[in-house]
Amino acid sequence: MDSLPYLSLITFLPLLGMAVILALPKSQENAIRWTAALFSGLSLLFATVVYFGPFDATAGVQLVERFDWIPAFNIQYFMGVDGLSLPLVFLSALIHFIAVFASWNIKKSMKGYFALLLLLEVGVNGVFLALDFFLFYVFWEIMLLPMYFLIGIWGGPRREYAAIKFFLYTLAGSVLMLVALVAIYLKSGGIAGEPTFDLLTLKSMASTWVQDQSTFLGMKFTTWIFWFLFVGFAIKIPVFPFHTWLPDAHVEAPTPISVILAGILLKLGAYGMLRINFPLAPDAFADARYFLAVLGTVSIVYGAYVAMAQTDFKRVVAYSSVSHMGYFLLGAASLTFAGLNGATFQLFTHGTSSAMLFLIVGVVYDRAHHRDLNDFGGLAQRMPFFLGVATIGIFAGLGLPGMSGFISEAMTLLGAYEVYPVLVIISTLGILMTAAFLLYALQRVFLGSLPKKYENFTDMDRREAFCLVPFAALCILLGIVPTLVLDKMAHAIQLLSEELSAYTGG
Repeated sequence: MDSLPYLSLITFLPLLGMAVILALPKSQENAIRWTAALFSGLSLLFATVVYFGPFDATAGVQLVERFDWIPAFNIQYFMGVDGLSLPLVFLSALIHFIAVFASWNIKKSMKGYFALLLLLEVGVNGVFLALDFFLFYVFWEIMLLPMYFLIGIWGGPRREYAAIKFFLYTLAGSVLMLVALVAIYLKSGGIAGEPTFDLLTLKSMASTWVQDQSTFLGMKFTTWIFWFLFVGFAIKIPVFPFHTWLPDAHVEAPTPISVILAGILLKLGAYGMLRINFPLAPDAFADARYFLAVLGTVSIVYGAYVAMAQTDFKRVVAYSSVSHMGYFLLGAASLTFAGLNGATFQLFTHGTSSAMLFLIVGVVYDRAHHRDLNDFGGLAQRMPFFLGVATIGIFAGLGLPGMSGFISEAMTLLGAYEVYPVLVIISTLGILMTAAFLLYALQRVFLGSLPKKYENFTDMDRREAFCLVPFAALCILLGIVPTLVLDKMAHAIQLLSEELSAYTGG
């Protein structure tokens, strides 16, 4: 596998596709669509080859691509993949590929839409593969502008408000991350003699930083960088109380962008915590663990509680994402192998189920042109195949045994119970409320009498089935054979757990 730069191909093939689209006449609508599908599909192909190829889950970082980029500041083009990033890279490539077909009916400024969609994929894939902090930050910022325009131009009636809110929240997090990045770079020079952005080298310096007892405004260096990084990443997850941008962005974004936002963009904040935030400030993480577990529990219960009060189908699913991402923080804060493994697996399982739920909302909205749960009913009579697929998505979202979501949530709660039994007991309220609001949504949309105005509805077409069925298959497959993902992650998670536990006495 060393013969090809697989990671660069996964990252930059969509950028090549963007260039081709920009060169095409805007009148060539089919050519624009299929060009986006081709290059996004090629990225997925290479991600699949890496995932199912001779990847050694116990070998650490692999397929490394490294050369000097800006030598004056010791900035490198440093790409690599390990068990922590590999499942998320595959998920990102899959979701973006499906999003292209979910966007097939976009008519407004189609050329610009698909160009921005591919640019967004470049940023997301790059974040998961970059092992130079500066390069990581560049890819992180690349995501901001495409998403801003995709919401602000192609979104709903309040799209400008939602786009600006998304931009300001994300920018605030980026500024905090930039401050931490510069501080870490300068601090590294005092140890290595030459400042570096190499994340692997920086992680090895963390133990030295922990021993440094000097303070600034009463706090150690590691405490400062921990909280700056944590808030920056927590906004992206989003963790309560930094979540308020998410429902507006979801509701106003077009369906394919909501799919990307929930399916993979929220995972970037969690990945940043595991890759950068916790390892570079392990003592501060150890001190803050209980607070983080409380935040996770609050997110679980609050998100589910607010979702129960919504009548907009899309807003229900949006708040459910706030709730489900709380499991990640609770499990990660436990630092047990089961809790941390379940939390990381939750990133993948929620990515598939949430993407599916937003696609389900999109199918209904394309026919009814509204999302009011009180104005539906009886759609099962006209859309039986869609009912079957939607039921899989809803049951996966509520964590039904046999579905992937059950495995990740069970592992997370079992692991966290060893450390925070009271918080786990409280968080189970979120499970009950999630089941309640998702089953209520299923009942309101599909069961009961069919309003006369919906009698001409047709069942899912082939394109909609093509978008939904792969996620449905993954939700079932990973509920039966979760080792397809867990085996890839296990070694990386075990190492991370051991490294961080050394600072907790665990």
